[in-house]
Amino acid sequence: MNNSEPEPRGFLLDTTALIDFLRGRKEVAALLEVLQEKAPLAACPVTVAEVFAGTREKDAPRVNEFLSILVYYPISYSAARLAGSLRYDYARKGITLSLADTLIAAVALENGLAVVTANTEHFPMEALLVIPH
Repeated sequence: MNNSEPEPRGFLLDTTALIDFLRGRKEVAALLEVLQEKAPLAACPVTVAEVFAGTREKDAPRVNEFLSILVYYPISYSAARLAGSLRYDYARKGITLSLADTLIAAVALENGLAVVTANTEHFPMEALLVIPH
């Protein structure tokens, strides 16, 4: 982030950021430590569901413990509508975005959050602050 960009109200961790952290990637842990000093770390229904879709039963308690300390942002009706509109608009430009990614983006946009992800190309929305990890 540079000085011309407004500070986000929080950092919405994309599934890749969550998985990389849970797998012990030191550079992701270091980034999240720096970010949490600026604003809260967050999750949403899509990221929680995607993480648990790949979590082994024996790892579920540890994953749950970590995810439960994050600020949780639900998907509101207006965010769901925005996600659909984003997907539609980008499809008209020849860019296919997943419904999951547009839902994550819409939650972030609606709540003034930056998205933390390794998949920056999945979040091309101009109004969205995306932090690569």
